[in-house]
Amino acid sequence: MGANPALMRLGLKETDRVAILHVDDVGMCGASLDAFAELWATRAVTCGSVMVPCPWFRATAAWARENPDADLGVHATLTSEWSGYRWGPVSTRDPASGLMDDERCFPRSSAEVAAHAKPDAVGAELRLQLQLAREAGISPTHLDTHMGSVLNARLYGAFTAAALDAGAMPFGLRLSAEQWRKGGYDEETAAALSEVVTGLEARGVPMLDRMLMLSLSVTEDRPAHTLNLLRRIEPGQIAYAIFHPAIDTAELRAICPDWRSRVGDYELLRSGRIRSELESAGVRLIGCRELQALMPNCYSS
Repeated sequence: MGANPALMRLGLKETDRVAILHVDDVGMCGASLDAFAELWATRAVTCGSVMVPCPWFRATAAWARENPDADLGVHATLTSEWSGYRWGPVSTRDPASGLMDDERCFPRSSAEVAAHAKPDAVGAELRLQLQLAREAGISPTHLDTHMGSVLNARLYGAFTAAALDAGAMPFGLRLSAEQWRKGGYDEETAAALSEVVTGLEARGVPMLDRMLMLSLSVTEDRPAHTLNLLRRIEPGQIAYAIFHPAIDTAELRAICPDWRSRVGDYELLRSGRIRSELESAGVRLIGCRELQALMPNCYSS
């Protein structure tokens, strides 16, 4: 695809390179909230998204009320991946919804969600997650997806509809069906994702060009790998760079087998190296609030 049309609407050039420094999993645990709060205070990151069904959501909302300038979205949560620390739907306890496993928590994998979750139940769940965020004092700028659980032909429409109804920018990538297939998606999903994103962009909803995220399984030379990944942003693109920072605590180590990578993300962002290197390379940094402001009036909250 050509240059992202949102660039010109942002007052930038078609050849500019733009990055969003995004924090996932805010409120998953105390260590994730503390990390985001510190990184936001120093503007080492440009936005984040909160996991409404998780135990530290209320503490995140309290922080957000004290920091109304914070660019926070909702991290559409339909999975619960850990063994001893789990969460479930906020909208239903009905197993027929397909939103729960045999422990009455969200399924552990996105594949299970894709196979069993009913689209109507997904739509109701995500709408309530957005509503609860608003009621708690957060004004969601965007809706993105935990573990990519909505990126399939059955559920992506329910996801984008929930976001648009709330006036939040939905996560979407400007990729052709062929590019989605090369990313490992089946033919039906690839066609559906491409079609929905193309249609939304034609109606004035800003979309992203690429998602850049280093797997949490990578622990060796994580800073170098991360910086190399960010150098892939091309002229005319808006990139969504995802991090999972968390402060090193006993709680975090007990919850997450990948805690070392999360602490590594925190330390790298805290150093300021990510922001300084991108800015030195001429990459413009924005948050999701700037893109939400571009949404057509019919989708504004």
